[in-house]
Amino acid sequence: MSFTLLALQGFGGVLAIVQQELVERKRWMTKEEFVEEWAVAQIMPGPNVVNLALMIGGRHFGLPGAIAAAAGMLAIPLVLVLLLALVYGQYAGHPAVSGALRGMAAVAAGLIIATGIKLFAALKNNPLGVPVCVALAVASFVCIALLRVPLVYVLLGLGGLACVLTYRKLRP
Repeated sequence: MSFTLLALQGFGGVLAIVQQELVERKRWMTKEEFVEEWAVAQIMPGPNVVNLALMIGGRHFGLPGAIAAAAGMLAIPLVLVLLLALVYGQYAGHPAVSGALRGMAAVAAGLIIATGIKLFAALKNNPLGVPVCVALAVASFVCIALLRVPLVYVLLGLGGLACVLTYRKLRP
């Protein structure tokens, strides 16, 4: 596993923290608003959590808020990742490092799954309904994990289908 993958997995763990802070602790957003904003953040280029911070900072404080949010999300992690890269370069071949990276990957996956379970209740307000949303999620998993369809095609295909179905449900 490369150091870049380790750095990217860290953002998965951050999702759980961001959801807890924004929705549960500070109550700046409802679960439904968080799910909608997170969906938009996922299709934008770049790390999802940074995109979410940009959108929230921009919504509440305009361009200066978006810049401050991006700086706050990237400054300290950038320094930490650079320091970790130096350390990783020295100890990359050590078996304990490989085991630690595998353990961190499992933790990140668990945090993402736990956040998904927490946010599952927000689907009851989705225009498509829970069964269709679950079917789309399962189809996405099958396409990406089992059939190895590139993510961009899954987003365009199933995402486009979800948009069309939602539009038809919401159309008067």
